[in-house]
Amino acid sequence: MQIIARRTLKIFWESHPEAQTPLVLWFSRVGKADWRGPSDVKAMFGPTVDFVGDNRLIFDVGGNKFRLVVHVAYAYRRVLIKFVGTHKEYDRIDPETV
Repeated sequence: MQIIARRTLKIFWESHPEAQTPLVLWFSRVGKADWRGPSDVKAMFGPTVDFVGDNRLIFDVGGNKFRLVVHVAYAYRRVLIKFVGTHKEYDRIDPETV
């Protein structure tokens, strides 16, 4: 999958260094993936991913310390990062519209 944009993750982990390793691991796994639909994502990430409307996915990262919201265009094999933040920051957003 093509992930847009790694820079968003980097900016976040620069202010939250403990997030760097789990985000780099997530980026690496997703970058090598070939998701054709939600079942492929669920098979890869199991209970650490949730699905909301408009092909948006919510990942629990770093032992649920961080949340990552992405939009997936399965047909184009693209993942667009919409939000990355702490669990507390995530509680203040609407993952379906962020």
